Amino acid sequence: MGILGKLSFKDQTFRLREDAILDATTRILADKGFDLMTMDDVAGEVGISKPILYKHFKSKDDLVGAAMIRLIDGAIDFLEHLPQQETAMGRLRALLAWALRVRLDGGLPFLPSTSPHVREMLTHNLSYVTRVFKLNGILKGLVGEAKKNGDLDAALPDDVILFSYYSRTCDPAVEYLRLYAKLDDERIVAHMLDVCFHGIAARA
Repeated sequence: MGILGKLSFKDQTFRLREDAILDATTRILADKGFDLMTMDDVAGEVGISKPILYKHFKSKDDLVGAAMIRLIDGAIDFLEHLPQQETAMGRLRALLAWALRVRLDGGLPFLPSTSPHVREMLTHNLSYVTRVFKLNGILKGLVGEAKKNGDLDAALPDDVILFSYYSRTCDPAVEYLRLYAKLDDERIVAHMLDVCFHGIAARA
């Protein structure tokens, strides 16, 4: 039985509405950004009143923080449900592919990289920071393991690899490939994975 099945009908309704609110928030953030998004936008997108919205989230900062926490939780959950026999390199590739697909579906707003206010707000959100440290720790472990296996360049510092990896999730090439090269989403994901892990130089 899933989590919803253990809740009362009232609690199930509350949880489902909250998910709908976070879905709408993510879509609006991807389209308009933090500064232009309003609570009215979110309430209108979900089809609820602002007082009901404020029962779930008391401010725009709380709402955006919850959306970003859900995103990090999704990444951690994805990693935890990969087959145990998957290699470290396979896990890194799979997570990047997941993140790119979420982004192409409009579900991955890169607010910390585009909004100083959001960066500041998130650094004071303990739940968000805790999850970011957890995800970063998992990925750092995978990078170390992939180095030992000879799948990543052992001469590169871990942070260089990690931040290069993170940057691929917000690389504007994704939008350019969709808009100008007219590539479908799966080809975009495949090419971005190749560029991330193999570069653009000719292979021997």
